[in-house]
Amino acid sequence: MTTASVDFRVSPELAHDITSLRTKAGVIGVIFLAITILGAFLDTGQFFRSYLFSFVFWVGLSVGCMAWLMIQYLSGGAWGVMIRRVCESAVKTLPLWLVLFVPLIFGIPYLYGNLTLAGPDGGSWANPALVARDAVLRHKALYLNTPFWIARGFIYLGVWAFCGWFFNSQSDREDREGGLGPNHAMAKLAAPGLIFWAFAVTFMSTDWVMSVNAHWFSTMFGLLFIAGQGLSSMSFIICVMVMLSHRKPMSELITARHMHDLGKFLLANTMLFAYFSFSQFLITWAGNLPEEIPWYKHRLSGGWESLGLFLVIGHFALPFALLLSSDLKRNFKRLRAVALLIIVMRLIGVFWETVPEFFPYHIHISWMDFTAPIGIGGVWLAYFLTNLLKRPLIPANDPNLERALAHGRE
Repeated sequence: MTTASVDFRVSPELAHDITSLRTKAGVIGVIFLAITILGAFLDTGQFFRSYLFSFVFWVGLSVGCMAWLMIQYLSGGAWGVMIRRVCESAVKTLPLWLVLFVPLIFGIPYLYGNLTLAGPDGGSWANPALVARDAVLRHKALYLNTPFWIARGFIYLGVWAFCGWFFNSQSDREDREGGLGPNHAMAKLAAPGLIFWAFAVTFMSTDWVMSVNAHWFSTMFGLLFIAGQGLSSMSFIICVMVMLSHRKPMSELITARHMHDLGKFLLANTMLFAYFSFSQFLITWAGNLPEEIPWYKHRLSGGWESLGLFLVIGHFALPFALLLSSDLKRNFKRLRAVALLIIVMRLIGVFWETVPEFFPYHIHISWMDFTAPIGIGGVWLAYFLTNLLKRPLIPANDPNLERALAHGRE
């Protein structure tokens, strides 16, 4: 198969399917987001807690897709050509997160300064009264203060949005002009961009999640979110690729070999996330230090331990066992089912990593913990699908395209 023999534009049938899904996602997203906003008037604190973990999860999908895009530009692997448009469409949603970050600013007193819900091991850095009498919080005040926290958030999201704009603008230029110039330009930004991504995700997880309890710290925490973003975004990419494979042009291009490659990435990220999770637990358990163990104390009692065991099985054991099968990784529907499972487990995982700090003695699940992620996710998915419709699904002038098409049929 040659590039000249295939029309890479979205077929009318596929455009109809995507438009229908976009409409459903947008309507559901707006309705559930409106319900969640109404919930803010009933329980403001709960609204911000639900919004926080939902925001962290969904922004991770956009940023994780950008990481896979940068890895592809640096490696030049044939596997990445087939998923470029999916990743680029997800990256184009990054400016949306600059807007959705604003509610978290208003939630700072409820998330990082609430004495009522924090346990005795907690540290609410946004509460001046507590900071004044807490030596640990005073020591961290140079970093954990409201103006700097807000500025860092906009820096992370702003730089990510700029990188997304640059990659997409160069991709458009490649479509129009061809040549190696745009690809080289994207590769040049991808190297520092990937480094920034790793550091920014580490600081992001510290600022938005770990600092809910400003006394606790873990040097592995950032790595957990790096691996988690890679895992959830690759799962999302697989789901989208399977959806596209039902219609032209992707039905003529995507092969079991391509999906097998993506399935191997999914398996590797599943193992990497489990390794980082166990490493953090083992180091904390071996050290058994008062400043390190509260995070696990809150999550291994009061009913939270049941959710933790559920995650061990659903987040690692079951996907790991299933993904060991080479046949499953070549089966589109089964691989998509595993990917969907991982997305759901990752969402629950972010919930488990965030919410127990507010309820350290008993498990607490609110109806807003369901409406917030559905609402934000529906709006984001509608925006993503809008971007996906705008361009051909394969970059026809990518220098690795011929090799990618041939790779799928080897």
